[in-house]
Amino acid sequence: MQSGHFLNWWRLVSWMGNIMDDLLCLTTAPSADEGVETEGLEPSFSDQMMSSEFLCCGWLQQLLVMLLKLSLNVAVPTIGTECTARGPASYILVFTGHWSPQTFPKQYPLFRPPAQWSKLIAITHNGQHRLFQEGGLASVGVQTFAEVGVTVELVKSAKDARRRRAVGAMYRTAGIPTGIGHSSTELLLQPRTPMLSLMVKLIPSPDWFVGVDSLNLCESGQWKQEVNLDLRTFDAGTDSGFTFSSPNYPTVPQENITQITSQMPNHPANSFYYPRLTELPPLASIRLTRQSRSSARQTPMSNHILPHPIHPKRFSETPLDCEVSMWSSWGLCLGPCSRGGVRHRTRYILLRPANAGTPCPELEEQSECTLPSCLTQQ
Repeated sequence: MQSGHFLNWWRLVSWMGNIMDDLLCLTTAPSADEGVETEGLEPSFSDQMMSSEFLCCGWLQQLLVMLLKLSLNVAVPTIGTECTARGPASYILVFTGHWSPQTFPKQYPLFRPPAQWSKLIAITHNGQHRLFQEGGLASVGVQTFAEVGVTVELVKSAKDARRRRAVGAMYRTAGIPTGIGHSSTELLLQPRTPMLSLMVKLIPSPDWFVGVDSLNLCESGQWKQEVNLDLRTFDAGTDSGFTFSSPNYPTVPQENITQITSQMPNHPANSFYYPRLTELPPLASIRLTRQSRSSARQTPMSNHILPHPIHPKRFSETPLDCEVSMWSSWGLCLGPCSRGGVRHRTRYILLRPANAGTPCPELEEQSECTLPSCLTQQ
């Protein structure tokens, strides 16, 4: 229901409620000569409900509003999310993955399975529904999708929200078998559901995904013509794995959805930990282009072949510094006692450098022994 129609209904309900309140206030007021003895008795709940003071405070009006909304199945628009555009808008959504060993060299998955993207899940909705929210807990649908790529619960949730008219439609694209690639679909947005939210899971990963939450495509009563957006990377807060290929390690209790950055999680073992970077390069991006045939019908859940090839963005290579283990303990001193002898210790490479990162230091070190610790060679 458009906001203007809803306002007219509200005025009608208010007018009816005021009349009924006035009538009830006149007919239910207690008479002075009724002779009912009430001293020492507490009024019952039903007496309180039917008292003129309660009814005349707008209780009936509120009841009428509630009944009207239930009978008409009206989703009251959230303030700030109403769209007054005339008619729907059709968009081509293009998802582009930028996940490469040049931009993300640390622990880049090469096999079992190699770096790739899951299917894309997108919904159009209004302010009464959220696919996910940073700082909030992941729903069961978000958890199962972020961990294993299953969409059953997300589809069920979207259908329930659609019955409440909080969701317009749900779309998806096929997965991308490599870290760099494109997928696309056509969207149809209605003024009552002008927002777009989407998710794509990183494969492999514990519970990581890229996405956007409640992107409003209607601004000042007009549909936006084009939107280009770098997607942020999120941790769903349901698995405590640190690396792309970590085994299943449930987070108990569940944590909030948080953004993954070059500094957070602040642990050298994390696959996205790049302490030399102030921010991570874009892992993925989307482009939304409005189509001239805004009222054209389209098939939900469909993919589209792009009419023109998309030239990938060029990002500077991310330097990856060498990481080595701690030194081992010193070995025994060997050599003639007259010369003191020498001892050795070693360390090994944890992570080889890439993209002009800091090279590895020496992996072996020796030191002269003092005479008392020297072993005499026989």
